[in-house]
Amino acid sequence: MILRVHPSPVKGRSGVPGSKSHTIRAVALASLASGESRIRNPLESGDSASAVAVYRALGAEIHPGPGDWRVHGFEGRPEAPRCLVDVGNSGTSCRLGLGTAALLHKGEARFDGDAQTRTRPMGPLLSALSNLGAHARSENDDGRLPARVGGPWRGGRTQVDGATSQYTSSLLLNAPFGGGATVVEPVKLNERPYVDMTLWWLDKLGLRFEREGYDRFRVPGGQSLESFDMEVPADFSSAAFLVAAGALPGGDILLEGLDMGDPQGDKAILAMAAGMGAEVRAEDGALRVRGKALRGGEFDLNATPDLLPVMAVLGALAEGETRLLNVPQARIKETDRIAAMRQVLESLGGSAKELPDGLIVRGGGLKGGRAHGFGDHRVVMAAAVAGLAAPGGVEVDTAEAMRITFPDFCDRMRALGARMETEPEA
Repeated sequence: MILRVHPSPVKGRSGVPGSKSHTIRAVALASLASGESRIRNPLESGDSASAVAVYRALGAEIHPGPGDWRVHGFEGRPEAPRCLVDVGNSGTSCRLGLGTAALLHKGEARFDGDAQTRTRPMGPLLSALSNLGAHARSENDDGRLPARVGGPWRGGRTQVDGATSQYTSSLLLNAPFGGGATVVEPVKLNERPYVDMTLWWLDKLGLRFEREGYDRFRVPGGQSLESFDMEVPADFSSAAFLVAAGALPGGDILLEGLDMGDPQGDKAILAMAAGMGAEVRAEDGALRVRGKALRGGEFDLNATPDLLPVMAVLGALAEGETRLLNVPQARIKETDRIAAMRQVLESLGGSAKELPDGLIVRGGGLKGGRAHGFGDHRVVMAAAVAGLAAPGGVEVDTAEAMRITFPDFCDRMRALGARMETEPEA
């Protein structure tokens, strides 16, 4: 699908969809619980559908309804799937699901995904699960999908690579249901707010754990989880694109439903936009973002790698240089987002230099033009934000990727006055 965006300021009031990261954790934990749990305000998207598919395959009964999902869990004892577990494009669903499969008492689960997900590393998690007693291996011995995992999860101690927080989150979320106590020691942990989010869920639901900062976690095994009723918070990762659009000169939007007390790291977009010159303040129970002339800056994105695409665009539209640093894990997302955003900016008349762990963006504006979206939802939406301010507008391909996390992105943007349309690719 092609997305065309024409220069246009955004103004008005908008809600924000539910958080993808919270939704997937809610589905996983409701599946691990006993009885029927209720998940309110879930994100209905491609990644959420992948989470539902994974946990249905492992034995949960999941009944999605509009804004209200019911999940009947398997009480910490997943069933061996009768067929392939297809994770689609969802790395989070895959990694949490691999951990859950290690709880199997008999049989094993075979996981696979789409072409993008097959490039994403799973080896460190598979090794950690093996250290805890599970049978876990990559079929091609390359640390990637397809992979097979079975139990038992006996417990013990394991280190795990911290290149992506999802390895640690998978171990922490599933460890309460293992056979013995589990000690997890992440090595050079990136994306710490996502681990905070996992611990937030464990704490809310009464699952016990001990921690020594981010260096060591101890989780007793043999725990049980009662059914629960939880509302999914609004998604700061999706809100980042609305914030960026509002921060452009001429923009003026009010965003409703965002909770600054939520552990999501991507709420940092508000401070980053303000640091570049936008007006950001609380108003009438909402957050107001008003556009101003933007200036470049230096930002450490280690905790918030998903902000790299949209921050690269803001940097290109600002005056001066913007340095996006300490985010090597951006290279192992749906695509290599550091390389992808350099190419996107250059396609639109900008200039950027890749670093091993970041991007240096030269500001001064973008002319517009055609960009490749790399089949990456965040790259596509970042390019769309660029189109709001580029005199020549922007045309970006593979725009169907938006369905992965923000299916109604275009509708919400058009409601704020953005001029954009989609059409099938030839």
